Amino acid sequence: MTNNAEASPRAGTERSTTLDEDPSPGERSTSAAADGVDDRSRSAGLRRTVLASVVGTIAEYYDFFIYGTASALVFNKVFFPDVDPLVGTLAAFSTYAVGFFARPLGGIVWGHVGDRIGRRQTLVFTLLLTGIGTFLVGVMPTYEQIGLWAAVILVVVRLIQGFGVGGEQGGAVLLTAEASPARRRGFFASFVQLGSPVAYLIPTALFAVLQGGMSEEVFLSWGWRIPFLLSAIVVVVGLYIRLRVPETEVFRNMKEHSGHRPAPIRTLLRDHRLEVFGGIAVKFVEAAMFPFYTIFLVTYARSQDVDASVVLDAVIIAIVAEIVMIPLWGKLSDRVGRKPVYIGAAALNLVLLIPSFYAVQTGNIVVIALLLIAGLAIGHAGTYAPQASYFPELFPSSARYSGVSVVWQFGAMIASGPFTVVAAALLLAGDGSFGWVAVYVSVLIVISMIALTKMPETAVRRRDGAEYADWSH
Repeated sequence: MTNNAEASPRAGTERSTTLDEDPSPGERSTSAAADGVDDRSRSAGLRRTVLASVVGTIAEYYDFFIYGTASALVFNKVFFPDVDPLVGTLAAFSTYAVGFFARPLGGIVWGHVGDRIGRRQTLVFTLLLTGIGTFLVGVMPTYEQIGLWAAVILVVVRLIQGFGVGGEQGGAVLLTAEASPARRRGFFASFVQLGSPVAYLIPTALFAVLQGGMSEEVFLSWGWRIPFLLSAIVVVVGLYIRLRVPETEVFRNMKEHSGHRPAPIRTLLRDHRLEVFGGIAVKFVEAAMFPFYTIFLVTYARSQDVDASVVLDAVIIAIVAEIVMIPLWGKLSDRVGRKPVYIGAAALNLVLLIPSFYAVQTGNIVVIALLLIAGLAIGHAGTYAPQASYFPELFPSSARYSGVSVVWQFGAMIASGPFTVVAAALLLAGDGSFGWVAVYVSVLIVISMIALTKMPETAVRRRDGAEYADWSH
């Protein structure tokens, strides 16, 4: 049943599309054959779009997350060797955070381009930009060769990466969400979210193999560069698949039938302030928990004299479980709504926060893996999967790329960008105690939960078949 309180407040300026209208029996009988052909064509097109979005996102986030893994394992020794190990880790995490601060600018710029010239073309540009930045890390000199200039170059490359990634996720989810049947949008769009955990899993596994097969001297000399250089292959594959996907029908219809359109950012700030600022706050919990589980707990293990490889192995197990669970959470969000799934998962993250630290302290891979499976496959995935449909459904087609990108990237900048730096600093200030880190993470989770209570439900099954915003089908 539609909640009138959650109906779009801009009914006069946006067309709320109803999806429950059925053709008459005569219309069905005269068009059955054509519909069968159309259905098969649409299904094949949807499969190609999903594949292109997933592979492209894997390529893009492989480039981005490989840096996070290297920050935790390598960069403090390669680029900041003359400082205390924990301080070096803090400096390495600072260069990691820089990329997040470039992402909002990328989101604004690429969002505007995506709303003006198209989703697919924009995604080609962002993939190339991020891939070039990653490859450059693999060939750049270290501190021993050029001193502090190595860190400066690292920051510049990270800014290039962040600017490219800023336009990736918004476009990738739109390619799939706009091609999906409305009642199953949560399920199909959630497949795009597989790109992030898979992209994290690949470099994590690569670094684990390289560390296990090389001496520490060889690994720090040149072995760490291999995953960065391999990004060239990943990008080429991503580009090949992405270039074979057509522009979305929603964008083509919108561009064909709309006249003069104000700048997307102006539309968002004038008519969609609730969705923009509320969406940014909703993003916090997911944006904070992924680096918490996958990056910060590795650092915490080291501070407790626990073998970091044990935590990394547990992370790999949990990531595999998350890959399996993401589409299931997306499907559930179609049935019960985006908000219930999101809020329930956010609450679980809050419950698991303190046990996460104690699990790492045990050094037992079974205990750590079970905790991380619950945290990533349920807690994180339950907030991450619905985003791919929830955020696009908040905005009209004329400003959708910009809306999703602004929400995604500003939320990530605030919650993910400084996360590892702030958490490491709080751990250092507390002499290794996790108390202040737990408070910091709890605040981010609670902000998201409060914001969710103020936001609308957008799943069409929970709105009597009506879209929240103009979908322009």
